[in-house]
Amino acid sequence: MKYRTESDSMGTIKVPSDALYGAQTQRAVDNFTLSNTPLPASFIRAIAHIKKAAAQANSELELLDSKMAGAIVDACDQLIAGEHSDQFPVDVFQTGSGTSTNMNVNEVLAHLASEALGQPIGANDHVNMSQSSNDVIPTAIHVSAALAIQNQLQPALEHLHGTLLGKAEQLQEVVKTGRTHLMDAMPVTMGQELRGWASQIAGNHHRLEHSLGQLAQVAQGGTAVGTGINAHPEFAGLFAEKLSENAGLEFVTSDNFFAAIGSQDVAVSTSGQLKTLAASLMKMANDLRWMNSGPLAGLGEIELEALQPGSSIMPGKVNPVIPEAVAMASAQVMGNDTTITVAGQSGNFELNVMLPLVAHNLLNSIELMSNACRALADKAIASFRVRQDNLNHALARNPILVTALNPIIGYEKAAAIAKRAYAESRPIIDVADEETDLGLEELQRLLDPQKLTNGGLPG
Repeated sequence: MKYRTESDSMGTIKVPSDALYGAQTQRAVDNFTLSNTPLPASFIRAIAHIKKAAAQANSELELLDSKMAGAIVDACDQLIAGEHSDQFPVDVFQTGSGTSTNMNVNEVLAHLASEALGQPIGANDHVNMSQSSNDVIPTAIHVSAALAIQNQLQPALEHLHGTLLGKAEQLQEVVKTGRTHLMDAMPVTMGQELRGWASQIAGNHHRLEHSLGQLAQVAQGGTAVGTGINAHPEFAGLFAEKLSENAGLEFVTSDNFFAAIGSQDVAVSTSGQLKTLAASLMKMANDLRWMNSGPLAGLGEIELEALQPGSSIMPGKVNPVIPEAVAMASAQVMGNDTTITVAGQSGNFELNVMLPLVAHNLLNSIELMSNACRALADKAIASFRVRQDNLNHALARNPILVTALNPIIGYEKAAAIAKRAYAESRPIIDVADEETDLGLEELQRLLDPQKLTNGGLPG
């Protein structure tokens, strides 16, 4: 590999000759080798959005030459479009402020802008004007998370919600044995179950909308410690306007820079909402696994779409792979939330010092949940087939249907009928006919599973 020599305030260092970054990035590459995992591309794009809005604001405030600003903006547009993605190698596990990543972006933009303009543009003096890593990185966390939720997760939630409601409509009249404690309970319809899941997703959507409102408040303008040192008094407001125009999502200046830089409470809260969504998806995934279990020795209520062979040794075995994958993704998000919670309390005085970790885990959670929602919708919910024969067989022999007789014959008498029906493995209606004087026709009316799904007293 060929190298060139770059210099910074600490001296000179060799950098790969074809690298767009400079000395500070190279020092970070050399120092931080804990995971070989760079920060997500969406996070780099968010920083590019920040640099673009800052250059536009500084130019309008007549702090930055308009030609320099134009060259920086053009370079930012390249990064926002996904170009030069291989130029951001800094490890997630780096300096806690994310300074190395901020300087990585500054150096790449300065290199591109200098080449385009034909004159030197400084990574610190020009690209980083009116900024500090201490407000850039917290702002990038908010911007990247807000854009990912708005453009990826919310549409995925809406897709899953619509798929659930569509399937519920198809199966509204399909009656099955309800279960509590994994034990037989009163009947429900599959439509009712699916609408319950849809309500969970709608609740998650609503809670994430609230998180979006919090993420829209950005730290930019607080600079090093929250006082706004080296930034024009009008910079923060003008920056927020430019960022909103460029990113297509409204951002506003935080009402307190000290809180925005010294804490990560909004990220912790947002992660909590993602954890709640993960819990919802895991519940659905596990319900699907139980309903699909068998096909002979389990519940066998549904048959999930066969997607791949399920065993390397047992021919013909097919497993519920999508619900399993969704459950694992949900577990990862729960783990990410614990990490973000620990990182969130690491705001020592005026700066949180686990910012790159927060960014990495928060964006990972959003991506996992976005993909999990679509996989569950398209490869599990939409395509499963009901096994009506198994549903009917279980319903006919469900002793718990006798609950509907409680108001007529009393709990104790009903319990005795249920126990006898279970012990003799007979349909509940036959035993109730023998144990009461209600008559078979009346019992058929009172114990009709379809009617029992509507609740209420027997009439």
